[in-house]
Amino acid sequence: MAYIRDVDPSVLFLMKTMSHYQADDVDHMEDDYEMEGADDDIDEEFRAREMAGSDSDVDEYDHLNNKVVDTSSAEARGGQDIQGIPWDRLSITREKYRQTRLEQYKNYENIPQSGEGSEKECKITKKGAMYYEFRRNSRSVKSTILHFQLRNLVWATSKHDVYLMSNFFVLHWSALTYNKTEVLNVLGHVAPNEKHPGSLLEGFTQTQVSTLAVKDNLLVAGGFQGELICKYLDRPGVSFCSRTTYDDNAITNAVEIYVTPSGAVHFTASNNDCGVRDFDMEKFQLSRHFTFPWPVNHTSLSPDGKLLVIVGDNPDGMLVDSKTGKTIMPLCGHRDYSFASAWHPDGTTFATGNQDKTCRVWDARNLSKSVAVLKGNLGAIRSIRYTSDGQFMAMAEPADFVHVFDAKNGYEKEQEIDFFGEISGMSFSPDTESLFIGVWDRTYGSLLQYGRRRNYAYLDSLI
Repeated sequence: MAYIRDVDPSVLFLMKTMSHYQADDVDHMEDDYEMEGADDDIDEEFRAREMAGSDSDVDEYDHLNNKVVDTSSAEARGGQDIQGIPWDRLSITREKYRQTRLEQYKNYENIPQSGEGSEKECKITKKGAMYYEFRRNSRSVKSTILHFQLRNLVWATSKHDVYLMSNFFVLHWSALTYNKTEVLNVLGHVAPNEKHPGSLLEGFTQTQVSTLAVKDNLLVAGGFQGELICKYLDRPGVSFCSRTTYDDNAITNAVEIYVTPSGAVHFTASNNDCGVRDFDMEKFQLSRHFTFPWPVNHTSLSPDGKLLVIVGDNPDGMLVDSKTGKTIMPLCGHRDYSFASAWHPDGTTFATGNQDKTCRVWDARNLSKSVAVLKGNLGAIRSIRYTSDGQFMAMAEPADFVHVFDAKNGYEKEQEIDFFGEISGMSFSPDTESLFIGVWDRTYGSLLQYGRRRNYAYLDSLI
């Protein structure tokens, strides 16, 4: 498998020049995210078959024809690896490789040993549940990452429609027709074809997209230099461009699109310059700007629009008033920096994900301590999603694992989705029927699709 050592050199240079990310940290990451023995065995075996040809009817990957073979649910039920990894031809079993990964994968921490000792706080959950069933692994659509801490690059707008980053392109993937379509190309020059006050009419060139959000017909891409590119999916071209700041430390860490009680479309951008900005997309202008004591990595707005969860480069997060930006209560308990948050649809509970390998669930009515602490296997909890009906919560680690919890029944049971590769993002469809997971890997990069399990088979046949 491929990790930081296989990133494009220009991306590594970009990471090294970011003011909050030191060169020795890059070297540390390059060392930590490679597992020489087992990873090289898999890659070398694959390259050898590419050179010598395959005895199978269809090559699993053909560079000349750009031909890949997806894995269907029927094939997975028949025993085929969901990612198409030919374990029977490797010198290591899947079980052994999994154990090696668990032992050797080093979690990235800004605060040393932050993940140590948190087990005693964590809730003991019963594993083995099956809430979402494997449907398909689509290897013809490659999901990619530019910043190793930011993993919000996959968004579903229906059970069949998903949007994701693939290098310099935002792609639409149809799980119904298995076709991909280019939606936005940021490799060259991007400029708005509509004129709005405050819009940067000159646009941007070669935007490095750090984060993405898609909801209904609006797509917002955030960049490493504070860029914001807004496109309506039902309109040609780009509608609005803005640069949040010209500070050196300008990366846009997260974007959340929401609809106000009056029906207006807004989005909130969390930025490394310590700012949180709210944009009104009815007027195409900045409506609020709050500044906090540290870089903000993620922001979530409560369903009623009154409260904001703010997390970033500080172990303590905060709950703030969305109208004034004033702190209502700190969120104390995490031991490292947080990069994920999400509200339960009930508007009472929310969750935060941290580099201390935990997700904490909070009750807004009593924030003296979290009501549950959930632990990952390998590393930081980098993204969190609730289903729209509030039944399930999913949390994604940096690689290999997505955990789906029964939120409605107290997070007592969980489904552990197990694969290999860095996770670029995950998204439930609005109707809760699909779960999409982006996998970033040099050889096995893909989009995993899972479908909600139903008690009646005839319902599954309709999905």
